Amino acid sequence: MKINDLETPALILDRKAFEANLDKMDALLKNTSMKLRPHYKSNKCSEIAKMQITRGASGITCAKLGEAEDLAKAGIKNILIANQVVQLSKIKKIAELAKSCYLIVCVDKTENIVELSLAATEAGSQIHCLVEYEVGMKRCGVDTYEEFLELAKIIDKCDGLVFEGIQAYAGHMAHEHSKEVRIAETIRIENEITGLKKYVEENGFKVKEVGGGSTGTVEQKPKESVYTDIQAGSYIFMDNAYRQLNLGFKNALFVLTTVISTKKDRVVTDTGVKSLGMDQGNPIFLGVPEDSPISMSEEHGAVYCEHNFNLNDKLLYIPGHCCTTVNIFDEIYVVDGDDVIDCWKVTGRGKAQ
Repeated sequence: MKINDLETPALILDRKAFEANLDKMDALLKNTSMKLRPHYKSNKCSEIAKMQITRGASGITCAKLGEAEDLAKAGIKNILIANQVVQLSKIKKIAELAKSCYLIVCVDKTENIVELSLAATEAGSQIHCLVEYEVGMKRCGVDTYEEFLELAKIIDKCDGLVFEGIQAYAGHMAHEHSKEVRIAETIRIENEITGLKKYVEENGFKVKEVGGGSTGTVEQKPKESVYTDIQAGSYIFMDNAYRQLNLGFKNALFVLTTVISTKKDRVVTDTGVKSLGMDQGNPIFLGVPEDSPISMSEEHGAVYCEHNFNLNDKLLYIPGHCCTTVNIFDEIYVVDGDDVIDCWKVTGRGKAQ
């Protein structure tokens, strides 16, 4: 099948650019203390997760229980839910899931730890816990070394739980445009987490894993980082938001769209905001003059420029945000030039619970 034969909107993955991105990340982490634990929220595709494990990933990171269940169903044996799971019904499911894989969850409250312990004991399973430490994102996590140590002590006393280490994700730096700011903040966080690890271990607790990092900050990490696991996800696809940082990864993910109406000064396509993640900015229309004005509505995308497009011609968009774009589609069409060479199911689509 040729790419122009696909019904649109369609999600397109350039195989060569995708593989180049996999290779670049491997090269960045080679001869360092860090391993890749890629984030599933970016691709939600079990085929890609299995590929990343084959290439040496320490495990897979995900955001939700539903994604963890999807990964376990695909045979992934080491899964981190980089989030707090507090609903009792979900906690029971986590305890059951932990029977089939090495399952890690994040915690930052005593009551959550106790409930996880009760569920694991009842299920006869073992849940591994990363205590989350707040490094500037102002989201989840404890604020002090002392709070962190207290939770590690509680986990250690709880049946069915194992203290695994530290979760310290600096998401506020992932899309910081200033490289100098990213470098300075990465150094600050590195020093703070080094101090935390030393404090915890001096108090008798082994820190096995330190997780965090992103596509936008991995290159700033020192080779002998305190971090053991890098939770980057978007590096395989890229998008317009990350494209602006000039990170050296290639845009591999596109949305294919069809021209459905034209005038002298505009081209209208069949792809609107219902088919594009725009929470981190506008898409880029390829094949039109750079900086041409665009207008996005629910089912239409219009670009205003002089052009030579006709009805049924195809255009490609670079999405503003790859993660939320993937979550809209059922499948990813893998292409080599104009040829569609494979189709991968987005098995984690919509698994937001």
